[in-house]
Amino acid sequence: MSGKLRKCMMLCCPAKGEMPNEIYEEAIAGLNKLLSEKGGLEVAAAEKIKQLTAELGGAAGKGFDPIERIRTGFEIFKKEKYEKDSDLYEKLKTGQSPKFLVFACSDSRVCPSHILNFQPGEAFMVRNIANMVPPYDPSKYSGVGAAIEYAVLHLKVENILVIGHSCCGGIKGLMSIPDDGATQSDFIEDWVKIGKAAKAKVQAERGDLDFNAQCAHLEKEAVNISLGNLLTYQFVRQAVVNKTLSLKGGHYDFVKGSFELWNLDYNLSPSSMV
Repeated sequence: MSGKLRKCMMLCCPAKGEMPNEIYEEAIAGLNKLLSEKGGLEVAAAEKIKQLTAELGGAAGKGFDPIERIRTGFEIFKKEKYEKDSDLYEKLKTGQSPKFLVFACSDSRVCPSHILNFQPGEAFMVRNIANMVPPYDPSKYSGVGAAIEYAVLHLKVENILVIGHSCCGGIKGLMSIPDDGATQSDFIEDWVKIGKAAKAKVQAERGDLDFNAQCAHLEKEAVNISLGNLLTYQFVRQAVVNKTLSLKGGHYDFVKGSFELWNLDYNLSPSSMV
């Protein structure tokens, strides 16, 4: 972006916290004028100006427009990713062969593709509250089971990664469930109870810590429970024994900007198969 264009954008778009409401419309008008006068603007600059215009328009009282956000988001993706990486997307038209099955939380702050820079076709993903992997139970957890079965048996993934994260609301919910197991929600508490063994372990070993500190430990222990639950799926166990599949745990701390990765040694052998 040229210095002249950058200066013009800064004049038209001062920081939102510094801009009184009465001059939002003036800023928007300035941006639109710049777009109309500079027909040769580079794509990235033009898209950035459009994005700022939309944001300022919302701040001026027009409200958030989800349809427009989706439309402009796809337009940027198509120009900046799809068209520039045409060879990749052409290859993906014929099928997928991801190396990873990833379990991650539904939390909007912890998208695995952003955290680990996964490209399209690299990771088959399942996201749910508190990144839980339930034990094998076709009658209760068929949706998760179907994802695991498809990834392991059909896509032949070589790694399953379960990622926990800092400040997880689902983990706090698990830690807050009363000892009698009583629940106050229709779905959330019953779901996160998948990690109740991890909660018991943390309470037994870290009971002297305050609530938030216990939750921080539980975020990682719940990942280990999920890794153990994966072994209740016969086809996962078989692949691990055959050394065609590896199970990994991870924890993303977005407060500190750090990522931990670990393996668990299950000491499995053909004789331990059920």
